[in-house]
Amino acid sequence: MDESTDDFDSPWKDAIRHAFPEFMAFYFPDAAARIDWAAGHEFLDTELRQVVRDAELGRRHADVLVRVTSLDGVVGHVYAHVEVQGGREAGFERRMFVYHYRLFDRFDAPVASFAVLADDDPSWRPEGFEFEALGLRHSLRFGMAKLLDHEGRLEQLQDDPNPFALVTAAHLLTRRTRGNDEQRYEAKLRLIRLLYRQGWQRQQVLDLLAVLDWMMRLPLHLRDRLWHDIDDFDAEKRMGYVTSFEQIGIEKGLEKGIERGLETGLRRGELLGQAALLERQLTRRFGPLQPEHRELLAHATREQLETWGDRILDAPSPGEVFAGH
Repeated sequence: MDESTDDFDSPWKDAIRHAFPEFMAFYFPDAAARIDWAAGHEFLDTELRQVVRDAELGRRHADVLVRVTSLDGVVGHVYAHVEVQGGREAGFERRMFVYHYRLFDRFDAPVASFAVLADDDPSWRPEGFEFEALGLRHSLRFGMAKLLDHEGRLEQLQDDPNPFALVTAAHLLTRRTRGNDEQRYEAKLRLIRLLYRQGWQRQQVLDLLAVLDWMMRLPLHLRDRLWHDIDDFDAEKRMGYVTSFEQIGIEKGLEKGIERGLETGLRRGELLGQAALLERQLTRRFGPLQPEHRELLAHATREQLETWGDRILDAPSPGEVFAGH
């Protein structure tokens, strides 16, 4: 699958869900300082889908809606809407405006909008949307964080204990190593080693590894080599390398194959994980799948999964996705 392919259910979302305070502290520190984290926070995935389901998705990587409590004396809850935007989009500012007023109308409460821009255009810096009608101005200003702005502090990012510093470093290194698989391999291995030195909880490590895997894609022979090169880690860390997608395969009975280092077990685990991810994406877009479609996913080859994954972006129905198998 090409690096530029949109992924509407990327590992970004899982990483944000398991470390939202750290996400806000790294990309939007001023806003983070105004949130009462002791009061807790709640993710509202279902509510967000209901609000924006009839809007065009655009080229985003992930979006989340979080209910928080403000330290600014605002009565009741505040709703934080966050988008990770994968590429430059002509209608992005307008879409942020539309989502904002729909969320305000839905909850009748203050809404704060934030955008993390993961595109490659340093000149694209959207920060708001406005229009005038009959002498009146209507506008929205949203928080904006540009990953490219961290280009000059790559070394500091790798020493920063915030997990999203590592995510940002992975994004920047992915850009730097585009077209050079060996350099990307070395950069990815270095980040994985740094990841294990932080002492984070296992789930957070898995989430971040999934982001790294998704960003820093390698050809199959280098993925196999990476597995062997981290074999010096102790047993617990070695199992920690299994990404969230491959973990699904383990839960389906592949533990022994992977623990013994059997290549066939690892490959099958990857395929099952990719199939489970694709089924999740299809279900979110089209609803529950037919038994015959789930059967196709369960026995799919890598090539089939990649083809179906590309088709899901434009196909009007599951039948079109699986056309010709």
